[in-house]
Amino acid sequence: MWNVSVSPHVRSSESVEKIMWTVVACLVPPLLLSVFVFGIQVLLITAVSVLSCMAVEAVSQKALGRPISVRDGSAALTGILLAFVIPPGVSFLIPALGAVMAIYIGKHLLGGLGYNIFNPALLGRSFLLATFPVAMTSAWLPPMTDGGLFAYFAAGIDGVSTATPLAVMKEQGMEAFRQMFGAPSEIYGSFFLGLRPGCIGETSGLLIVLGGLYLMYRRYITWHIPVSLLGTIALLSWLFGGESLFGGDPLLAVLTGGALLGAFYMATDYVTSPSGKTAQLVYGAGIGALTVLIRLKGGYPEGICYAILLMNPLSSVLDGWFKPKRFAPPVGGEK
Repeated sequence: MWNVSVSPHVRSSESVEKIMWTVVACLVPPLLLSVFVFGIQVLLITAVSVLSCMAVEAVSQKALGRPISVRDGSAALTGILLAFVIPPGVSFLIPALGAVMAIYIGKHLLGGLGYNIFNPALLGRSFLLATFPVAMTSAWLPPMTDGGLFAYFAAGIDGVSTATPLAVMKEQGMEAFRQMFGAPSEIYGSFFLGLRPGCIGETSGLLIVLGGLYLMYRRYITWHIPVSLLGTIALLSWLFGGESLFGGDPLLAVLTGGALLGAFYMATDYVTSPSGKTAQLVYGAGIGALTVLIRLKGGYPEGICYAILLMNPLSSVLDGWFKPKRFAPPVGGEK
């Protein structure tokens, strides 16, 4: 029996499973570099996060009477992204609990894949940040170039800690930042390559950008959200991020924190982002503006997680506001 739907009819070799696993593959290089920079703990945390998300996915679908689709890669992708936005020094319990919030609460109780309002991985992170604020804001490890890997094995996970660049800038000022990391103009390269403290997946801007460009090449995402998001962060940080107007460092604002990861992998999520190009530009600019506002005026040094979550419910609204005009005249021939 043929199941015929209304036009347009488009044939494509792409599928949800293929897209999800392709994005997972793009995240493997940053993960491997993070393992090199911070140690095997990173790989174990990511494995716990992925396996927990897949297990919660299967249990949730079974309990809700839905077909089990854990092989489509969406739960695995959420697990990797969840691990990427938590510190490398947390206990294994944290990603496991985050998986329950991300998959069961943030995804399946809202209808499952395609119906969730919020990005599941970021919803899981926000839950963990509220539940384990000390661990989520202090379990940072220094990179291997600073003795991080060797000190980690020598002193144990609780014996080594450091501060992230954004936290130092916000809490101690630029002078303390220069003493700890060096002058901004001298560290762009190391920050872009990934030799700095931070969350597991925030280390290498280079590998994140390369993965994002490949997704654009495959037409899984477009340039509109990443460019508008990062451009807004750079512009507003340049305007208001320094000690005087136009005194901020736009490049440092883009390279620090989770700006690049959020721009290419979080904000471009199919389900929680607009589909129209103009709407995507406004959506990305809104995330960028909220990110800078939280960074400069909020209580946390990083703001892109909450900025994306705040903009998620507006994606359908923006699509409605910037709906393309019809080519045909209204019924009745009125112009």
